[in-house]
Amino acid sequence: MSATTVIMFVNGQAMRGGPLNDALSSARFLGSVRTAPGYKFFSYDDVFPGLAPVSDGGWSVPGEIYEVSYTELRAKLLPREPAELELSVIELEDGRGSLSMVCRRLPGSEDSAREITATGGWPEHLAALSSRL
Repeated sequence: MSATTVIMFVNGQAMRGGPLNDALSSARFLGSVRTAPGYKFFSYDDVFPGLAPVSDGGWSVPGEIYEVSYTELRAKLLPREPAELELSVIELEDGRGSLSMVCRRLPGSEDSAREITATGGWPEHLAALSSRL
């Protein structure tokens, strides 16, 4: 890592094979990881996921980490992220910190989001949807 790069955790569309992964085309893939068990996971209309830190009832959400330049993060990834999400720092399962997109607020009943914490991750959630069709 250099002074011009950061570690970024992704758990949805920016993962390998996802429609936003091209925004990480110059980033270095560091591997699959999980968050610390302090998060809930939501689906917004089955279009994109949201990670939300919670003090109780959390789970270790699976995802991927990348070493990405500030320039690539600012110019390629962040402008394509949904308005419901914001950049924050999260804790990974091994105790390290990482940047990640998280829910601006914990979704409630008035939101288009539903909790999918138990699905196993975003790709698994999408696969389960496909199998129902």
